[in-house]
Amino acid sequence: MGPTRSPYLMRAGLVRNVRTVEHLTTFVVAGVATVLVTRLLLRLMGYPEIGGRGLHIAHVLPGGLLMLVSIVLLLAYVGPVVRPAAALVGGIGFGLFIDEVGKFVTADNDYFYRPAAAIMYIAFVLLVLGVQFLANRRPIDPREHLANAVDHAVEGVAGGLSRRRLAKASEQIRAAGPDIAGRAEVRALLAATPRDEVELAAPVDALWTALQRGFDRLALHPWAPRITVAVLAVQAVAAPLIAIWIRFDRGHLLSDVPVIGVAVGSALSAMFTVRGAVRLRRGDRVRAVRLFELAVLVSLLVTQVFQFAGTQFAAVGGIALDLILLGLLGAEQDRLQRQAQARASRPAPPPGVGGDARPSPSTG
Repeated sequence: MGPTRSPYLMRAGLVRNVRTVEHLTTFVVAGVATVLVTRLLLRLMGYPEIGGRGLHIAHVLPGGLLMLVSIVLLLAYVGPVVRPAAALVGGIGFGLFIDEVGKFVTADNDYFYRPAAAIMYIAFVLLVLGVQFLANRRPIDPREHLANAVDHAVEGVAGGLSRRRLAKASEQIRAAGPDIAGRAEVRALLAATPRDEVELAAPVDALWTALQRGFDRLALHPWAPRITVAVLAVQAVAAPLIAIWIRFDRGHLLSDVPVIGVAVGSALSAMFTVRGAVRLRRGDRVRAVRLFELAVLVSLLVTQVFQFAGTQFAAVGGIALDLILLGLLGAEQDRLQRQAQARASRPAPPPGVGGDARPSPSTG
């Protein structure tokens, strides 16, 4: 078993949710989509002003209101049911809020401040990295798995549990292990909760399930590795071309910063892509997937940041492509891990069976 969390953090009640990354991803995707949709709608409508007689209602205000709604939902209700909805509502609110960052950092309240796109992107990236650090710095403690099972039981005690949610709670009990204190009591509590198949509509959960199934099917496609290498190679070539366009289009010294950033990010991504392709040809699929994942992460965290700084929202297509590749590689990584676990749990054949058979010594 890996290192456990600090006993002080556990005693202080700082128990992690096993779906933290999933909820944060919902928050970030909702926020990014809100920024893009808001900018598109404002451009199509000619940037109208809501208000009149000297008043202007900026969309940062409904953004703050939606974030307030999400906080109230989390404070007013217990159990796991409300969290996906709160993540979605909060993400939309945060997107409306941060879309006006140009007004907050400029003396003349410039909504069209050029570095605003890079500032927004960096804010979302730091948010993702922070939660990834929080979730992955230490493996989920067995006590945290059990606490997540109790969290499901909260819903069951009040209104019953569906088969799907009971299965999720039981999965957390299994992950906690047989030696954790309170395991039998939590299992008995879940068994005593009534069964109720009526669930609050969960479109966010349904969407994530559909995406996961889609990526699982894509990962099994025989052309998936070749397409991944091809897309990464095209990105590694296209990004420097965009950087050159930035340099010639802007034509001043400040343009050199995004150009250098894009060039460095593209070079690193290309290096990881080539190394991954070599590993794939040698049959080391696990290492190849990891190297491809590093290439995509460098593109997301380095190349796209500087592309946003130079081209504002023209880098959206590259980000969408990177996210698709990251989902595909994540599904392939999960599949390879399941295969490795299945091989590890398979009993070894007895001596003399299959490949372990040894020829008996000659008696002649």
